[in-house]
Amino acid sequence: MPIPEDVTGDEIDQDVRQELQSLPKTLAEDVARNLVMVARLIDEDPEGAYGYSKVALRLASRVAAVREAAGFAAYANQKYGEALGEFRAARRMTGNVELWPVMADCERGLGRPEKALDMAGAAEVHKLDKAGQVEMRLVAAGARRDMGQLDAAIVTLQSPELASSSVQPWTARLRYAYADALFAAGRESEAREWFAKAVESDKDGSTDASDRLAELDGVEFVDALDERVGDEDEARGGDVADDRDGFSSEPSAARTEGTQTAEGTQTAEYAEGAEGESGDRG
Repeated sequence: MPIPEDVTGDEIDQDVRQELQSLPKTLAEDVARNLVMVARLIDEDPEGAYGYSKVALRLASRVAAVREAAGFAAYANQKYGEALGEFRAARRMTGNVELWPVMADCERGLGRPEKALDMAGAAEVHKLDKAGQVEMRLVAAGARRDMGQLDAAIVTLQSPELASSSVQPWTARLRYAYADALFAAGRESEAREWFAKAVESDKDGSTDASDRLAELDGVEFVDALDERVGDEDEARGGDVADDRDGFSSEPSAARTEGTQTAEGTQTAEYAEGAEGESGDRG
């Protein structure tokens, strides 16, 4: 697959670079460039990222970082069985537990929420850092919702991290997941409160909490372009009105549900700053 000339491979994280030192220099450079492309495309073009991950995997399948990248690329394309296999391989190579939450989320994607809950109660969870434990909580709550246990999902999300006033990288998604669960349970006033809190902490727009809050407040968004075209149609006697049948002025952006597959669990970073150029369910 073609790689832009500006991608040198030097953009990769230092830890990954060290892993690639076991490879011949030219091969390591090729693998690094493909990993940079995975990181660059995984959010905007997951299929493209998947293609580059397969190239890297073909070149260096015995490198843990490559298996992890392939796992996240498969995960982004909802290939949960494949992703789980790659994550397990990476874990066997490193012995690390960092991938435990996303592995559990893959179990959800495969229709096995009970297995995800088993993993949420495993000893590995205690070895996770705070961010990993929050991710595991999001996955567990999602599994509860998969099983129709809405009240249990709400209780699962109630935690010191949710109640904390400090804003951490996971705060917006945790508050959003809680608000969404409350809304699903018919507790709209509480849901509105938590969607508002999610908006306050969501500085990078990782959720659509602001849209959900607006919906609860009865705010209707109108596409300015659509409105302008409508005025032109009216001025011309509606000659082109029929051409626009079915066009809605309301935005149809997909929601970032806190409990849906492949949404919530963050993808890993393989290239420093790659996300800016382009981590569930959860």
